[in-house]
Amino acid sequence: MNDEKYEEARARVRELKHFYRNLTTYIMVNILLIIINLITNPGKLWFFWVTVFWGFFILLHGLRVFVFKGKFLGKAWEEKKIKEIMEKENRP
Repeated sequence: MNDEKYEEARARVRELKHFYRNLTTYIMVNILLIIINLITNPGKLWFFWVTVFWGFFILLHGLRVFVFKGKFLGKAWEEKKIKEIMEKENRP
């Protein structure tokens, strides 16, 4: 039981780490894009579209990590589906 709890905590830490790494990359790249955009073509703010679309996916990732916490297509869902499939296959 202790090993199972440890593995669950370890998986959660990996999930959080992955999100924070993605968020940091998003922020750093977008700062760079803003600078490039303002230097090369300040009349057309094209960086905005990259920021919005990429930001949407960061938002979805954040929701999955912090709101749903693995409930949506996570380990619990997998276990439930495995049981459902096994029950269907064992029916006469």
